[in-house]
Amino acid sequence: MAFKPANKLEDLQQFGEFGGINPSISDSTTYTFLTAKSMQDTFEGKTEGCYLYSRHTSPSNLNLSEALAAMEGTETAQVFASGMAAISSTLLQLCNAGDHILSSRTIYGGTYAFLKHFSPKFKIETTFVDITALDRVEAAITPNTKVLYCECVSNPLLEVANIEGLARLAKKYNLKLVVDNTFSPLSMSPALLGADVVLHSLTKFINGSSDTVGGVVCSSEDFINQLKDINSGASMLLGATMDSMRAASILKNIRTLHIRMQQHSKNAMYLAEKLEANGLKTVYPGLSSHPEHKLYKSMMNTQYGFGGILTVDVGTHDKANALMELMQTNNIGYLAVSLGFYKTLFSAPGSSTSSEIPEAEQKEMGLSQGIIRFSIGLDADIERTYRIMHDCMVQLEILK
Repeated sequence: MAFKPANKLEDLQQFGEFGGINPSISDSTTYTFLTAKSMQDTFEGKTEGCYLYSRHTSPSNLNLSEALAAMEGTETAQVFASGMAAISSTLLQLCNAGDHILSSRTIYGGTYAFLKHFSPKFKIETTFVDITALDRVEAAITPNTKVLYCECVSNPLLEVANIEGLARLAKKYNLKLVVDNTFSPLSMSPALLGADVVLHSLTKFINGSSDTVGGVVCSSEDFINQLKDINSGASMLLGATMDSMRAASILKNIRTLHIRMQQHSKNAMYLAEKLEANGLKTVYPGLSSHPEHKLYKSMMNTQYGFGGILTVDVGTHDKANALMELMQTNNIGYLAVSLGFYKTLFSAPGSSTSSEIPEAEQKEMGLSQGIIRFSIGLDADIERTYRIMHDCMVQLEILK
């Protein structure tokens, strides 16, 4: 498949069955066959263009999958009912009992819990490393290692993975590089940098309206076919199927993703510069103070900026909670988990989205209890947002 750049999603022509400019929604769980033989051939994987059952795929899910594959530059994709379904299915497909996963130490709490507590039930072990130090990553590879796993921009510390460097290690040791690109859609294209599998929680920026849960695996046709195999495929057998109505909804929203990501990035950059100038410990890949700022610039699709996520450390958990409550009262945004909404969302990850990680490990990786993670919204007047945010910090004596 020829690569379609991230900003060329509009090149996809997916018509409805009656000529509608939106693809028709396939509101069916099962599909008819013209002959009994074609049914048998479909179950044996010998036919193209036939649908056997919506748990395998559906026209609506396939339309969304094709759009996401075009965005990431992979051969194809498979959508799931959630981001965690995409992650867990991928790792269970790639690993067998006795295998080993090498993962970034800073990842989404749900992924950490899956690797730390759930996958060992299947005798799949995980070692967590500083993904920004390639020498440490290489030193941790064992004869049983099958997967290198990371987030392009990590949750919540915003560490940036060297995808090209990790891809070289994966090739050297015959491993699969799996990259979660949820925080940086469009801004980063991990598959073009050497990743074997690219994951997203569609719930976040890609859908953008906080009304739908979904996930996707973007990869080679061979791997997606493995996931969908009726005898051994994690997608088919675990059954985490996306609803066709939801797939159609996300497909409509993805058409504005390029505009939304540009505004998210523009607003986040403005606030990050202002907050850092006020003396607050601010982490954002667009700041020259970020340890991987130059690395990010070398990998990014520049027109989409550095993404919509930043963190600020206000010192203590109590101050973080007080500030979030006051910002919500003053309509800066919502005290809520998740990200990618049109309004700014903020949470203290140490006690929420990263609470699965033990406090000692949080401390070791630098996850302070005073850190607030911001998902910056689409504010038309970001200067006003900053003024109110600044006043809230002054009121709580976070800023003098």
